[in-house]
Amino acid sequence: MKYTRELCARTFVLAATTLLGAMSLSAQEQQGPQTEAPPPVAPKPAPAPQTGSGEEVIVPAGTRVGVVLQNGISTRSAKAGDSVYLQTSFPITINNRIVIPVGSYLRGELIESKRPGRIKGRGEFRMRLNTLILPTGYTVDLNAAPRSADSGGKETMDEEGKVTGGGNKGQKAETVATTTATGAGIGAIAHGAKGAGIGAGIGGVAGLAAVLLTRGPEAELPRGSTMDVVFERQLTLDGSQIQFNNLGQFQPVYQPPVRRPDERP
Repeated sequence: MKYTRELCARTFVLAATTLLGAMSLSAQEQQGPQTEAPPPVAPKPAPAPQTGSGEEVIVPAGTRVGVVLQNGISTRSAKAGDSVYLQTSFPITINNRIVIPVGSYLRGELIESKRPGRIKGRGEFRMRLNTLILPTGYTVDLNAAPRSADSGGKETMDEEGKVTGGGNKGQKAETVATTTATGAGIGAIAHGAKGAGIGAGIGGVAGLAAVLLTRGPEAELPRGSTMDVVFERQLTLDGSQIQFNNLGQFQPVYQPPVRRPDERP
């Protein structure tokens, strides 16, 4: 009986030793050099492009941007509080990244608008821009004003964004001279030299009256006028709202080929 127990114990130890040896050999074979190529691994899909990070993007004060006017402005009908709409025609970049793409919108309003006087003065208006809308719909407040404008006319613009109509002194003098000459001609035909003098006087008075009843030049910026806008304070943008690789797209605004004649009441 004792012999049988010892034999069973030895058999169990031998079987366990054999099993452990086989497991160790199998592990060594798996860690050894591979004779066959490993199965192919499917590449991971490229991550989707990110719109932007959550960082703050600072556009410094003094930054200039080219814009195009979307609605015409004239002192003939404009008044303080009227809206002004513009669209950017050139991108703004910070650290080699586009932060304000082409086609972004700017909205502002007229601060003042004054018609020209009948004796002196020119039409003038002033505007401020207070809202920026990126093509994504991201909207921020800003403080900006135009510094120069190309309207195709004689208007001028000062550093505060005030647009002033062109002068018409020469036109007024021409009106007086024309009516004077016309009166003189009529008087000469009717009463000779003396009549010419009287006619000239009458014509001059008529010309002066026409000038006094005529307003000076209106200030106008037609739709499609180009302007250079300056940010007067720092603009802080949310980087997560910006598509840094988006250049944007501008829809051209066609300016009327001929400006309307100056219709003065």
